[in-house]
Amino acid sequence: MDFFFATLFSLFSIVDPPGAVPVYVALTSDRPREERNKIALKTSLYFMLILVSFFLAGNYILGFFGLTIHSLRIAGGMALLISGFGLMSGNFAKRRGYDEKVEQQAQDRNDIAFSPMAMPMLSGPGSISYLITQYNQHPDTNQRLLIVASIVAVTALVWGILRIAPFLFRVFGPGGLNAIARIMGFIVIAIGVQFIVDGVVHLVLEMK
Repeated sequence: MDFFFATLFSLFSIVDPPGAVPVYVALTSDRPREERNKIALKTSLYFMLILVSFFLAGNYILGFFGLTIHSLRIAGGMALLISGFGLMSGNFAKRRGYDEKVEQQAQDRNDIAFSPMAMPMLSGPGSISYLITQYNQHPDTNQRLLIVASIVAVTALVWGILRIAPFLFRVFGPGGLNAIARIMGFIVIAIGVQFIVDGVVHLVLEMK
């Protein structure tokens, strides 16, 4: 269970659902509650499908592009550093690729569950590289099942947070959500640094 909760906490920190609350509220503020609930459910399901798919297909992706797991660790660590600094600086949305152009497209679209909410707001390079690395680091079937279970658990948390997003926005406000994002950002930066260190160390050892 320690492994499950460690993976769950790391993945939750990287995804940072509270950071997506302001964007979600802005995009759904003029929609009825029933429709918002449907969007929250669809976003969560898309999110889970994206992460599970990349987790299970990670080795095939690496093989297709001729990449090693060590290079992915370094690249994933850099992506996590960028994401973490974005969280700490309060630029969560921009760091996830949510700019003015994407916002305008989202405003004109009825279904925002897959884009921009599920991707790139919630699932992105950081979470995907983290899961592919976890798949390679833990070949034991039971551990891989625990990782999938942690993805499902984070999905449930994402769904719950989006369901009560308007309430959270009223209670915490932008300042409170930014404070949470900064804490998450520090953890994500630490994970990113660990990824880069592990990748560099293994590359050096292989070269000897």
